[in-house]
Amino acid sequence: MRHLRNSQGMSLQDLVIVTGMSGSGKGTVLRTFEDLGFFCIDNLPVSLIPKLVEGLQTTEDEVKHAVLVIDIRAGEKLKDLEAIIRGLRQSAFHLFVLYLEADDDVLVRRFSETRRPHPLSGENSLRDSIRLEREKLHSLREFADVAIDTSRFNVHEIKKVVVQRFRKHSRTSTLNIHLLSFGYKKGVPQEADLMFDARFLPNPYFVPRIRIYSGKDKSVVRYLESFPETNAFIKRLGNLLKYLIPKYIKEGKRYLTVAVGCTGGRHRSVFVVEALAKMLESKNRSIHIQHRDINQ
Repeated sequence: MRHLRNSQGMSLQDLVIVTGMSGSGKGTVLRTFEDLGFFCIDNLPVSLIPKLVEGLQTTEDEVKHAVLVIDIRAGEKLKDLEAIIRGLRQSAFHLFVLYLEADDDVLVRRFSETRRPHPLSGENSLRDSIRLEREKLHSLREFADVAIDTSRFNVHEIKKVVVQRFRKHSRTSTLNIHLLSFGYKKGVPQEADLMFDARFLPNPYFVPRIRIYSGKDKSVVRYLESFPETNAFIKRLGNLLKYLIPKYIKEGKRYLTVAVGCTGGRHRSVFVVEALAKMLESKNRSIHIQHRDINQ
C-alpha cells in the first residue's frame, strides 16, 4: 500500500476495511492489525464511517493507519457501505478493502468448535444462516481489493498473510524481547517462549569468597568468564537468538520471552542474561531484563 497525498502535499492515512463471512477469521485479522500498530475499530456503524474519515484527515500525527471491521452485523445499513467505498475511491483518501471467506463446511466446523451463534441464526439453521450471509455479501465482495479464502488456513497462517502484506505500515518493527533469569528450585517460568539451562556451567555458589554476590558482580563475572565453556555457551546462544529473532519478526511476533535458568537463579543465569542483553542490543529491539530469583 502506498500513501496518496492531498493538494497540500500532506500524506493521508491508509484506511483498511475488513469484511467478509462470519467465521472466516476477521477477529484474527483485526488483532494482527492491532499488533502492527493500526488503529482498529470493530463493528463501527456504517453511517459513522464518513465522520471517521474526516477525523483521520485532520489528525495525521495521531492516527496514521486505521482498520475497520464491517460485516453482516451492520444489518440493512450494510448496503450503504458500497456507496461509501465508491466515494472514498473517488477522493484522495487511500482505501483498501480486504474480504475474507471460507467454504461452508469449514464455517460450520468453526462455529461448532467455538459454540458461538451465527449473527443471522435466529430461527435459521447454521447452514441456512451461512448461505443467507453469503447472498447478502455477494455484491460487497466485488469491491474487494483482495479476497482471501481462509478454508485451508489456521490462525497463524491467516496472521502471516496480513503481516506479509501490511507490516511495512506498522508504527514500529521493534520486537520486545524479555530476558528472564530464574532458579529451577523456584519452578520454571510458564511465560517463556524459549528456555535454556545454564546449570552445566561452573557454580560460583561453591566458591566461598564470591558466593554472596550475584551474577552481575564483577567478581562473579570474572570467575565465570575464566571458563571456556562459558564463553562458548554465550556465543552459541547469542548467535542462535540473532538467527531466530528476524524469523520471529517476519512471522509477526511482537513479544519474545527468553528464560535462562540455573539452580538458585542468583549467579549463572543472571550472568548469562546480562551477557545476552549486550549481544542483542540494537535500535530495532526493545530488551527488558528480569532477574526473578536474584534476591532469593
